[in-house]
Amino acid sequence: MNEGKILKTDGFTVHRVFIRQVNGLVGLANSLAVSIYVHLRLVVRSRLTRLLVKFSWICGLLGATACSNQMALRPFARDPRGELAARVRATPKLAVLFVGNSYSFGLPRAFSQRAAGGGRNVRVGHSTFGGWTLARHAASEATLRKIREGKWDIVVLQEQSEIPALPARKRAAAMFPPLRQLVSEVRSHGAIPVLYQTWGRRDGEKGIWRDDFHAMNSRLRDGYQAASNNVGGVVVVPVGDGWEHEISAGRGGGLFMDDGSHPSAAGNALTAAVFYQAIFGK
Repeated sequence: MNEGKILKTDGFTVHRVFIRQVNGLVGLANSLAVSIYVHLRLVVRSRLTRLLVKFSWICGLLGATACSNQMALRPFARDPRGELAARVRATPKLAVLFVGNSYSFGLPRAFSQRAAGGGRNVRVGHSTFGGWTLARHAASEATLRKIREGKWDIVVLQEQSEIPALPARKRAAAMFPPLRQLVSEVRSHGAIPVLYQTWGRRDGEKGIWRDDFHAMNSRLRDGYQAASNNVGGVVVVPVGDGWEHEISAGRGGGLFMDDGSHPSAAGNALTAAVFYQAIFGK
């Protein structure tokens, strides 16, 4: 039957062109629905962490108990550095897990190499994903499973590079609840948590008037110390201080990648050296 002819069905007369147009519209509608569904999944996935952080901040501003820094953990060890030193002395092959984001990508390997150079036997692992916050790690089954099943001695926790430098209330709302959850998880599986104090960006934070490396680095230092206090006192590895020492001495030009934020190979080597000193005391 040709395209322009009439189709008779059960007493009804339908034009074949009209049928094809209707079928085409149905197919288009189905394709559009699938596209919208995929787009919404991508949007939700990429923005979920930021929405959770904003929600936590709003809870903090409203004084919600679960989101406030009044829920600080009790001290687990009176001497966190002594606890760490005792574990190092008692463990022939130290197992260290790094939890963080792109600031930690090159660190496990650099630390392993630095430890080997110092005659130390270590096993390293990582749960590191670009842009991740501690809130996202605390909600990640992959990270939690790695903490639970890895038989680690030390778990290094690194927050997203700007959150610890936020004003106190915003920082407490965004950082402290997931940090408390992760520290409790680490302790319950026999490991010692330590915090990885990152560094200021080469030109400071965008959007802050006349900000620079030193000002941002100072805010990060304060933020990590406040976080340590909130979880009952844990060792803070002062990587940012090591970077500041080199930059103040005029030797910091090669520490950053071109973006002025992430560490170069030299930056990773310096970071590993600070970790080695903090853990092994040399």
